Amino acid sequence: MEKFPFDIVGFDLDGTLLDTAWDLGQALNHALSLAGRSPVALDDVRRFIGGGAAQMLRNALIDSGGVDEAAFPALQQELLSFYGANIAVHSRLFPGGEAMLDALDAQGVKLAVATNKKEDLAVRLFDELGLLDRFAAVIGGDTLGAGTAKPAPDMLHEMVSRCGGGRAAFVGDTTFDVGAARAAGLPVIACSFGFWDMPPQDLGADAVIDHFDELVPVLTQLG
Repeated sequence: MEKFPFDIVGFDLDGTLLDTAWDLGQALNHALSLAGRSPVALDDVRRFIGGGAAQMLRNALIDSGGVDEAAFPALQQELLSFYGANIAVHSRLFPGGEAMLDALDAQGVKLAVATNKKEDLAVRLFDELGLLDRFAAVIGGDTLGAGTAKPAPDMLHEMVSRCGGGRAAFVGDTTFDVGAARAAGLPVIACSFGFWDMPPQDLGADAVIDHFDELVPVLTQLG
């Protein structure tokens, strides 16, 4: 049997591996209520997600009247505290995700995550969902320090290093993910079912998938 073309496949978390919109939306609305703002409809929260919790909160505050910079740090901490306590109530793998992870594992691929979510929250979420042991590395937006979150390439370079090196590809859903992969020199696949910040076909990825059933065949083709 021909060897699978990638040794490592890395994933973004929110909007790529996991549909976290409902839990993130509840935390966002908790923070907005403390700021005296109207809640965001949970079906609409996806447009604010991307770049981490601080960026999500900032986007929603801008949309609802502006950001009070003096109050922002405490409001962000309230959001994170609420989210941490309610992190896996509704969040789940996107359809086909478990079978896709099994298929890559069967090919001997090392799986990793590089997310702008804080590392401790990412680890806690995967642990609560029983998924943590699947990943050789989980790298968060604060793992490597300031200025290293996506779209900087640092997290993806670290991902490859922690997985022992080899040929890697990345899967994401936003300009943060595609930009980081391009800067790191990795092939990148976009998920049309994610929380994208521009139409998936315009993200500049090497391929776009509509369901995780498509990922292994597309990676094989790209290889």
